[in-house]
Amino acid sequence: MNVNINDIKNGMTVILDGNLCMIIEFQHVKPGKGPAFVRIKYKNLKTGSIVEQTFNTTLKLEKAHVDKLHMQYLYNDGTNYIFMNNEDYSQLEIPASTLGNDVNFLKENLEIEVSMYEGEILGITLPEKVDYEVIDTTDAVKGNTTNNAMKDATIETGYTVKVPMFIGVGEKILVTTKDGKYSSRA
Repeated sequence: MNVNINDIKNGMTVILDGNLCMIIEFQHVKPGKGPAFVRIKYKNLKTGSIVEQTFNTTLKLEKAHVDKLHMQYLYNDGTNYIFMNNEDYSQLEIPASTLGNDVNFLKENLEIEVSMYEGEILGITLPEKVDYEVIDTTDAVKGNTTNNAMKDATIETGYTVKVPMFIGVGEKILVTTKDGKYSSRA
């Protein structure tokens, strides 16, 4: 299905120069002289590179249909991460290399979304914030109570996050999966 370049939206997936790309940002520009154009910032979903390019407003883009499957994380078998489809209970193995930094936030039974294009796995989308149990942290040092004092804490996935001094082992905290930062107590 073709779509006019004037009708694109953020998050839309299109085929650009034979590559599958996701629109991150776009801007319609109408200069005082000359024809209008569209400046697009997009992410190549195969290479992960982000490119900014300008296009003529008469261009038509091919819209790509990306399937989004709701799945649940089950376990890691050492090389692959195993997910279960919530609709038909089939299992899907995804290598760690495809997941990148998202592996730091995967815990058993976590509901995620897997993006696929023509049978190829593009990646996963995690919930914005997830609660984790703190399994290891240092004790607060008396006298070290400056404003916003932070310490390292290891969550149940093995990832280390900076938390306020009052957080202790066994507490549940909310972590923002986009940047891996402490949000609040759960």
